[in-house]
Amino acid sequence: MTRPSRLDDPDYNGFAWARYWRLMRWMFAFTILVTAVVLGLFYSQYGMISIHFYIATAGGIAAMLLLATALMGLVFLSSGSGHDESIDDPFADEADRD
Repeated sequence: MTRPSRLDDPDYNGFAWARYWRLMRWMFAFTILVTAVVLGLFYSQYGMISIHFYIATAGGIAAMLLLATALMGLVFLSSGSGHDESIDDPFADEADRD
């Protein structure tokens, strides 16, 4: 029988997901800032290379930062809410026998 997770509680669930989305909003703003700074540095040092270069660079920076933030945020959400500990470990009995 699995143990209940704190995410099963609607009040805590709303709090945890609100915290996750607040982190994502802050990181989206940070991503916009970093992307603008990097593109500005490229333009100041190299001039207008190609519009495709700037589009690809902006897309790469934004995708990398937002994907890393989303995945790490989900890891923190799962760990911080006790959701990781609520699973049944089928190998727990084997570890006790060894």
